[in-house]
Amino acid sequence: MRIDIDRYREILDTLSRNKSRTLLTGFGVFWGVFMLVALMGGGQGLKELLSNNFEGFATNSAIIWEQPTTKPYAGFRKGRNWCMNYKDVERLKEQVPELDVVTPMVSRWGNTAVHGDKKFSCSLKGMMPNYALVEAPKLRYGRYINDMDVSLRRKVCVIGKHVYKDLFPQGGDPCGERIRIDQNYYSVIGVDYNGGSMSINGNAEDAVSIPLTLAQQTYNLGDSVHLICLTAKPGVTISSITPKMREVIARAHKIDPTDEKGVMIFNTEVMFGMLDNLFSGVNFLIWLVGIGTVLAGAIGVSNIMMVTVKERTTEIGIRRAIGATPTDILSQIITESVVLTAVAGMSGILFAVVILQMLELANTTDGILEAHFQVGFWPAVGAIAMLSVLGVLAGLAPAARAMAIKPVDAMREE
Repeated sequence: MRIDIDRYREILDTLSRNKSRTLLTGFGVFWGVFMLVALMGGGQGLKELLSNNFEGFATNSAIIWEQPTTKPYAGFRKGRNWCMNYKDVERLKEQVPELDVVTPMVSRWGNTAVHGDKKFSCSLKGMMPNYALVEAPKLRYGRYINDMDVSLRRKVCVIGKHVYKDLFPQGGDPCGERIRIDQNYYSVIGVDYNGGSMSINGNAEDAVSIPLTLAQQTYNLGDSVHLICLTAKPGVTISSITPKMREVIARAHKIDPTDEKGVMIFNTEVMFGMLDNLFSGVNFLIWLVGIGTVLAGAIGVSNIMMVTVKERTTEIGIRRAIGATPTDILSQIITESVVLTAVAGMSGILFAVVILQMLELANTTDGILEAHFQVGFWPAVGAIAMLSVLGVLAGLAPAARAMAIKPVDAMREE
């Protein structure tokens, strides 16, 4: 049988230059890696954004406040109004040794802060320095309230982010400046940029915080307090000591110790438990969709490799006829698969990194990055390696079948 070598060389060159097949294979890998990396980075950023809503807030904390009683007790009818006082703070410290921090707070709403010709409607909070152990401030300028401010009733204040931006639109450090609330002037000692969604008698961004003793004196509150915020010692759950805390407060004010609505105790452990369950669900969803994306990319590579090897059956026959060994053919196919997968995978990573960087820029406020949407170097490399291995494995079986064909039979496939 006469073989036209030039004819088969032309076929070989045509098959080797099949760009559409190469682009199709590369796009499948590119899309798989892009989706996986983008999903990992997006999931990380989403978790950080959710966490920022509770940034700085103690996870083992609780808040106590008074409400009208709902049960009759000790000769008193239900519906009786009552008020907590500073002695309740001391009672909790003495009678509930499982508590770590116990700090009171008073609040006023509908106040107007004034600086120059600028005004801002704000809430006013009177608090102790140890409140920072319950809700950690994020100070942009200055300092927080300290013990000397409380003991000397200094007319100082810490302002929230929105208060600062409205009263000082020119920016800069406002510490030492004076603002007016009602008829009282306060010297600014700090700016709190805490942007969490936890609203304890008003959002921190819209609040002006002053020493508790000053607030009690200025507004004739005596020793009354509106809230008592507390944290438990390490290893102690708030739920285990809630009945004990309620009993201590209720006994002092002649309230039924089982009146849960009369002595309200908000356990933040419940809220953070729900948040942890949400994060677990997000992680599960990320891995579920991520694994599905990787498998989809692997199946795409497998299908395209099967078509590629089948189309190159004639080429393989020619190479076998002119002396190529099965190992040479197999190594060539595997090398092409690894190179193609690696190049397409790195392109997918690069594109995903650009998209994630744009998301980070969109979530940057005042030069502060609110969430990191990028992924680590090794997880990205691992994604490429995984798809490369799957691509190689996908091409092994079709290549083995093609190499098993005799050279003459393979050339007849034309």
